Amino acid sequence: MREIAVENLPTAGVTCSSCRASCCRLEVMLVTDTGVPERYIATDAWGGQVMARLADGWCAALDRDTLRCRIYAQRPWICREFAMGSDECLAEYEPRG
Repeated sequence: MREIAVENLPTAGVTCSSCRASCCRLEVMLVTDTGVPERYIATDAWGGQVMARLADGWCAALDRDTLRCRIYAQRPWICREFAMGSDECLAEYEPRG
């Protein structure tokens, strides 16, 4: 029987369905081809491809009414790796003072 490390499990209060989507305000570099539609791709100051963001900093692919990704099946690699309840997730989830 395989043991599951409790510290690696998501925190009960943090789920994508109850989240404030704080991670959707981070800059996301497009490092692999996942099929992100062109309308959601921007070019940064160094010529790299990034997810387009709205004037207020939110990802352009985020549905602001549901806080769900409009292109979930084609989301960038980094979005796939950003695990719910991970240390990175919790760092963005915490209110900033």
